[in-house]
Amino acid sequence: MSIPSIILIYIVIWWLAFFPILSTGIKSHDEAGDKAIDGEMPGAPSNPNLGKKIIITSLVAAVGTLIFYLVATSGLISFRDMAR
Repeated sequence: MSIPSIILIYIVIWWLAFFPILSTGIKSHDEAGDKAIDGEMPGAPSNPNLGKKIIITSLVAAVGTLIFYLVATSGLISFRDMAR
């Protein structure tokens, strides 16, 4: 398995993990008890914690890529046979 393949798998897993993680722990201004700014959407999150979510997503993607790499190189599942 080449390095560009591993990087591509990491990117795909990262984006697949990012969207579910992005929606966790979101509270609107009303739910958090904060006052909304004029012109702001009512459902806008009061504190989205994007930095924390990006770090969590990166760790999840790293573990997912490692699992994929170990399965692909161990021979448990042959992806080449599936492609034929």
